[in-house]
Amino acid sequence: MTQDFRDPDALRVRAGIGGDPAQDQHFLVDDRVLNRLPEYLSDDNGETTHILEIGGGTGALTDRLCAVADQVTVVERDRRLADFLRKEFATERENGTLTVIEGDALDVTLPEFTASVSNLPYGASSEIAFRLLPLGQPLVLMFQQEFAERMAADTGEDEYSRLAVAAGHYAEVELVETVPPAAFDPQPAVQSAVIKAVPREPSYSVPNDEFFLLFLKAIFTQRRKTMRNAVRNTVHISELDDGDAVVSAADESLMSRRAGSVSPAEFAQLTRLAWDVGEPAAKNRTE
Repeated sequence: MTQDFRDPDALRVRAGIGGDPAQDQHFLVDDRVLNRLPEYLSDDNGETTHILEIGGGTGALTDRLCAVADQVTVVERDRRLADFLRKEFATERENGTLTVIEGDALDVTLPEFTASVSNLPYGASSEIAFRLLPLGQPLVLMFQQEFAERMAADTGEDEYSRLAVAAGHYAEVELVETVPPAAFDPQPAVQSAVIKAVPREPSYSVPNDEFFLLFLKAIFTQRRKTMRNAVRNTVHISELDDGDAVVSAADESLMSRRAGSVSPAEFAQLTRLAWDVGEPAAKNRTE
């Protein structure tokens, strides 16, 4: 990007809001990072037709998104910031480029969009990500680095977790850059990172997405246990009526391993088995 954009520091001065770490307000102010974020999208695939931004803050990223997108919708939960964005970007709103929605991204009705580029509030980043992922659009999202690494991890890596399996169920996830605390004001206490998630169909199938995600959550709460013990000990989470039946029907070699070494396809196979013989409550809800 070579054009001039609004200065992030000047935007904060005009907004009169300094940011509040207790409220997850860490404004991205590094021009180089801000300029790169939209570049992770592809114009050729129509990803810039309608960009959704969660957490617009004082508009530094919003400004850059408006420069590349036909339409931008920004969701901002802080009333003061939402009002500021409406005033600061009055021209963009009048010409139909920008829409500002005031509210919590977990509660508001989201518009149809072709991609999301967002510096997410860290406290709600997991919930927001898993609201966006099932919608099947490309995502460029800023997280705490530890969270991003867990989301992008492969089977057997130290960071591999239910987050990686669950995210990978919807998209190919890549960590594309790390971002130091100095890129924000106020500075967070942790390193940050950007992921790009490209939607795709998984190579396996599961009988029910809700149960698959619940089963993953249950198993990974006991990731240091064998799969045998993890299945049996977490029926209160997975809502299985008969965990023993699942263990008895499953392959013995799989049951002797730990969750960190089990691939997404193997989890899917075990989920189907649990669906068939374990009598999960989710199955009754679908009948």
